[in-house]
Amino acid sequence: MDFHEEADVYIVNTCTVTAVAEKKCRNVIRQAHRQNPEAQIVVMGCFAEADAEAVKRIPGVTQVLGNSTKRLLSYSSVNGGTSSTDRTRTFFKIQDGCDYFCTYCAIPYARGRSRSASIEETLYAARRIAASGAKEVVLTGVNTGTFGQQHGESFLDLLRGLDTIDGILRYRISSIEPNLLTDEIIDFTAHSRAFLPHFHIPLQAGSDHVLSLMHRRYDTALYRTKLERITQVMPDACIAADVMAGFNGETEEEFAKVLAFIDSLPISYLHVFTYSDRPGTAALKLGEKIPIPIRHEHTARLLELSEKKHNVFIASQLGKCRPVLWEHTNHNGMMQGWTDNYIRLTRPYDPTLVNSITEEVVSTNNIVRDTE
Repeated sequence: MDFHEEADVYIVNTCTVTAVAEKKCRNVIRQAHRQNPEAQIVVMGCFAEADAEAVKRIPGVTQVLGNSTKRLLSYSSVNGGTSSTDRTRTFFKIQDGCDYFCTYCAIPYARGRSRSASIEETLYAARRIAASGAKEVVLTGVNTGTFGQQHGESFLDLLRGLDTIDGILRYRISSIEPNLLTDEIIDFTAHSRAFLPHFHIPLQAGSDHVLSLMHRRYDTALYRTKLERITQVMPDACIAADVMAGFNGETEEEFAKVLAFIDSLPISYLHVFTYSDRPGTAALKLGEKIPIPIRHEHTARLLELSEKKHNVFIASQLGKCRPVLWEHTNHNGMMQGWTDNYIRLTRPYDPTLVNSITEEVVSTNNIVRDTE
């Protein structure tokens, strides 16, 4: 996020999943320092955890908090940490850490092993969210599908419990690994009271060879099976995928497989990341390095494919009536909200509709094209 206004204190929550992410974090910190050289700058999160000394050397930084200590600044444990950018919608962290150790990723080293609170504790925190008035909750975590493992509980059991909480009308699952997205979870979502037809399922590579190099826990056949199951029971579901461009071994032949595979899937849009080496990760030992200009070319082509897929998805929804939760922000006399299947719509501002759900026909006249 850019800092456009001067402040006395800046808080930067960082990421370390790629070198590009770290570079962006550094740039944001420097921007805050330029905005007000006298300000206090607190840096927290994964970058701060993985390389605290490097963060401390950035001009302007006054305090560094890793993931284990950032709750000293604000409540952010796995037992119900929340944040909200709008009074209608809350992000609810239900899990932290990861046990997967994919070859490109530094997150397990920065955030530790997978852990979560119990279902009982998590439902207690969810009831507090309901009491705050937020109608939509986005479940977040590093690897959400592993929720409850240390307690002998399951992610599906949590979903069932959350679905019974009065006051919360909508839930989204921010991301879930394809190997953890069971048919039972898909079918539950399709028939639940409040869980929405919107899935974010990391793919990372549409090539079995590259997936193997990444040490991902699925192949393209399993991934296709999951998406086919979703569209079978929820034909209008929005399905997003993370894809990494230019990972080791992604030759032109392999990249052609990636494009063809993604193009054949009912994906609604992509989150595209360019691969960058991470110190301490196993990927550094892999051969077949892809030149950086080719990585960027692959990224651009994936973004083009994402735009194509999103246009197809939007076209499939035109003329259909979908429930929209309206937000409070006034955009030059217009208000905005998300359909259940993640299409952003707009209409003339009406304060009586804030934080309420109405049925709206999707049309070219009321669509806001930004996916994020």
